[in-house]
Amino acid sequence: MNLPNKITISRILLIPVFLIILLVDFSWGEMTLLGVTLPTAHFIGALIFILASTTDWIDGYYARKYNLVTDLGKFLDPLADKLLVSAALIVLVDFGLAPAWITIAIIAREFAVTGLRLVLAGGGEVVAANMLGKIKTWAQIVAISALLLHNMIFELISLPLDDIALWVALIFTVWSGWDYFAKNKQVFVSSK
Repeated sequence: MNLPNKITISRILLIPVFLIILLVDFSWGEMTLLGVTLPTAHFIGALIFILASTTDWIDGYYARKYNLVTDLGKFLDPLADKLLVSAALIVLVDFGLAPAWITIAIIAREFAVTGLRLVLAGGGEVVAANMLGKIKTWAQIVAISALLLHNMIFELISLPLDDIALWVALIFTVWSGWDYFAKNKQVFVSSK
């Protein structure tokens, strides 16, 4: 269990904290900041989400810099991202801040790619995230953060960054999912 894997596990452990902050009624009221009034719990939840998301960059940086890339890390890192993003999107649907159909499309892609990774792992092949997958992850992080913060800052200039970012995240999610399956189609051809 090296440092990058411990950082990845810390991201997974932040998910229940994130959910508790958002879903338990602590009666913290609302706050107004940079042109937006939002529940204080949403602001704190956004900070926790951003902190957890930042660990994705940190664990990858340490793994590459110190040559600590492991098969466990290649498996855990995208799994942690999927769990965090799925939890956040489901909460956003519950709050009425994200459309259910976009959330379903994103989560369905995550399940499909995870299933593909498991099939490949069964054959002894571990697939690390590619550049499209990384862009997809960061697009999702930006969209979820903007939605949790109720489009803070950008509301001042009437730019719906939260909605734009969610559409960009959806596009990259579908595109990267298609790419994973296209590059690994031999799994389906050889299973006849």
